Amino acid sequence: MNILYDEQVDGALPDVDKAALLQALHRQWPDLEVLHQLEELKPYECDGLSAYRTTPLLVVLPRHIDEVQGVLRICHERRVPVVARGAGTGLSGGALPLEKGVLLVMSRFNNILQIDPEARTARVQPGVRNLAISQAAAPFGLYYAPDPSSQIACSIGGNVAENAGGVHCLKYGLTVHNLLKVEILTVDGERLTLGSEALDSPGFDLLALFTGSEGLLGVITEVTVKLLPKPQTAKVLLAAFDSVEKAGRAVADIIAAGIIPGGLEMMDNLAIRAAEDFIHAGYPVDAEAILLCELDGVEADVHDDCARVRQVLEHAGATELRQARDEAERVRFWAGRKNAFPAVGRLSPDYYCMDGTIPRRELPGVLHAIAQLSAEYGLRVANVFHAGDGNMHPLILFDANQPGELERAEALGGKILELCVKVGGSITGEHGVGREKINQMCAQFNRDELTLFHAVKAAFDPGGLLNPGKNIPTLHRCAEFGALHVHHGQLPFPELERF
Repeated sequence: MNILYDEQVDGALPDVDKAALLQALHRQWPDLEVLHQLEELKPYECDGLSAYRTTPLLVVLPRHIDEVQGVLRICHERRVPVVARGAGTGLSGGALPLEKGVLLVMSRFNNILQIDPEARTARVQPGVRNLAISQAAAPFGLYYAPDPSSQIACSIGGNVAENAGGVHCLKYGLTVHNLLKVEILTVDGERLTLGSEALDSPGFDLLALFTGSEGLLGVITEVTVKLLPKPQTAKVLLAAFDSVEKAGRAVADIIAAGIIPGGLEMMDNLAIRAAEDFIHAGYPVDAEAILLCELDGVEADVHDDCARVRQVLEHAGATELRQARDEAERVRFWAGRKNAFPAVGRLSPDYYCMDGTIPRRELPGVLHAIAQLSAEYGLRVANVFHAGDGNMHPLILFDANQPGELERAEALGGKILELCVKVGGSITGEHGVGREKINQMCAQFNRDELTLFHAVKAAFDPGGLLNPGKNIPTLHRCAEFGALHVHHGQLPFPELERF
């Protein structure tokens, strides 16, 4: 376990009078649901990254904006940290609570406030499920494009906080590209509107700054998203390869040919077999890797693009090419990919889902390097990722009941992320940094950049009470991690260390 995190955050926080805080909350809102018994708190001790667990001081489940405002104000006055949580499906420990803090659960804000088919927008509360937006927009021939694999459960507030993507983000963008406006509450309960319903808004682009800020800058209370017309048609090609390197090169070849698929996904043999056993999608289980390439748009364009992609894939060395015969088979192909994570979970007692991004041209070399690291650490790795935009999701298989295996999995994951940085990529593409990747932030960014991040945090949250200890490492932490130059034993800007 990453003990340094607990020592630096929980150890630095002042003790909180739990009974007094509980009394203050109930005195102001007698009907506010506040969980405080141990058995009530346990279900909230982690998010989707279940290897890290902390029991929160209190869990608050508000139903109205004024309750959220009041909780923030009371916690601000008493210097109590607050961690906001949506559906809890995040995979980086971003919603991990604090022993000395309040967990603010926004899941009950789950109303779709407005679907405007003429403006092609939806105005929703943060607890609305990602898929529910598309379902509500479907009668108007519209949908919400970002579609993370957890879209049946994940909430739009969490998508904004993590800047989530999905299998179609190559063509249609991440969450940040599909937002118009968010309503937020600051740490002291002040209401702010970032962005607008127009295509642009005056001043700095604070909407883009806030998207992906992982709960460090404010609490989301409302989101306005763009809706897109459903494509007239969509076709999926499945290509099998006898090596992951060939599949990786094929990805770059498709983009180099000037074709932007609606989705371009890759799975290696371990992931293929797991998904096929689980979903029966019709995958070729003897292939070392497969690509799923979806082309959408008007019928004539899709027909031409399918022919061009076939030529590219054949030239790249595909051993088998298949086009989904109908909509049912297309859905099955995607069901296998979208269920790859739970499918791999059947192969091992535990797995560690990584999230890094690399330039497409580096795919073959990085996949080869991951295989070498897998052998070095003695842990199997299943590769499933958004190949079109280089967003990799290596799944490291381990058994937490075996002494040392979790630590080896963490170490292997760290090496994979550092490899991503080395080839010009990033330590995350959509899962966020949270607690999981905070050490690798030290490898990604230099001292001046981290100092600027802390300054942005301080502008929104001077006391460092919102989700402390996540996303942005302290300079002291980076020095201990061995990724920061310390001049004559002195850290620069020590005044920022409190964050």
